[in-house]
Amino acid sequence: MIVMMKYWLWGLVCGTPFMLGDVLATYQLNGQSFAQTRNKGRPPTRTLNPAKSPESQCTSRLLDLVFIIDSSRSIRPSDFGKVKTFLALMVDTLAVGPDASRVAVVNYASTVKIEFLLKDHFNKPDMKKAISRIEPLAAGTMTGLAIKTAVDQAFTEESGARPPSRNIAKVAIIVTDGRPQDHVEEVSATARAEGIEIYAVGVDRADMASLKQMASLPLEDHVFYVETYGVIEKLTSKFRETLCEVKVDAVVDPCRCEARLAFQKQTQAAMQQLTAKLADVAGRIERLEEALGRV
Repeated sequence: MIVMMKYWLWGLVCGTPFMLGDVLATYQLNGQSFAQTRNKGRPPTRTLNPAKSPESQCTSRLLDLVFIIDSSRSIRPSDFGKVKTFLALMVDTLAVGPDASRVAVVNYASTVKIEFLLKDHFNKPDMKKAISRIEPLAAGTMTGLAIKTAVDQAFTEESGARPPSRNIAKVAIIVTDGRPQDHVEEVSATARAEGIEIYAVGVDRADMASLKQMASLPLEDHVFYVETYGVIEKLTSKFRETLCEVKVDAVVDPCRCEARLAFQKQTQAAMQQLTAKLADVAGRIERLEEALGRV
């Protein structure tokens, strides 16, 4: 009996990593080409069209739109004021209402604050007044936490998002001038897999690699960069072209490629933990063998 148990334990120790390796390999093959496509994306040179007025309303595409804005201490109060001006101008481009586009704002630094939800304001004056009252949170840049909070709390039906049957596009616009102090790749992949289209706006010293990790594909349509907050409001016209003139249905990632990539990373971490535990079990088996040999 002892001999049979010993061989069974050794089989478990030796075989489990290979079985998990096969599972991980499957996800790597499914997600590899997708990851290569994302990493090869390059930041675009945006060309604005001054002939189009940002005041004209967006009527061709309804949105559940959540702004995720960085208010860390690297942003001066005057610059944060320009971010709020940008949000207000974006609101002006939309047809806002309970049966039109809905808007929410998530403010973040080292902590995250939902300034207002999709269900809170259905007219532009109230929405712009709420934007004007937003204050910076000062320290830290927890962008990953902010994205997760938006997914878990701002894009829910309880918070005012329309159900999938309504086929309303879910869009997040992230504005940041720094490098995230937490991980953004996995949480962004999860958000995109759930059908949230992500635009990443980088200002000044923003980390371009992080912007690419957050944004939806194709990157040339979803990654924006401006050198200073002084010109960020000029992106309003480009966003109007991107969000309003082309009808794009919000769909959940059909092949779940984003989810596979996130799961792959989680599996790798789990395998590392399991390998350490199996090594400990192997050591205990060896000590048990030595003890039995002395009996």
